[in-house]
Amino acid sequence: MDPNQIRTLPQHRGRGTTMAVAGRARGSAAVLRPLLGAPGMRPPARAIHEGPDTIEELLDRHLVKKPAAVLDDDALEAEARRRLTSSRREALGLYRDILRATRLFAWPDDRGVPWREVLRANARREFEEARGERDPEVVARLLIGGRDAVQQALDRLADASRRAIQAEEAKRRGGA
Repeated sequence: MDPNQIRTLPQHRGRGTTMAVAGRARGSAAVLRPLLGAPGMRPPARAIHEGPDTIEELLDRHLVKKPAAVLDDDALEAEARRRLTSSRREALGLYRDILRATRLFAWPDDRGVPWREVLRANARREFEEARGERDPEVVARLLIGGRDAVQQALDRLADASRRAIQAEEAKRRGGA
């Protein structure tokens, strides 16, 4: 049988069935003509999927665009205050997380001062130094660095605790 005489018919759930078509062979142009329309015409717009082609198209289509209005000094100041308030909220949350995390550091350092107090004093000093920072990129970088530092300290503490527990269990097993 001639390959041009075989075509796939769509079936249920995307499966296809191959069927031989008796008669004379049809070329691909003859098969596609009903789909494409008359010669020289564009193919029809996406009938199944009307989605965007690019990410920019997706964003343009779905994001609400603010009209480009000229902001006066009061509006600019309000926008800066809103951004600052958000950063301030994040900074306070980070500071509280640091204070919570320092509760776990109860042992004293070489001078006999509990690590909890040393860490709290250092956190307070660093936050006071960065208090006047107004650049949003710098503030974001400081916040991300602070979160990372807290997480790393807690991870190291958890690892040290695990090692101490394992060493104690090994000592019990060896001594018992």
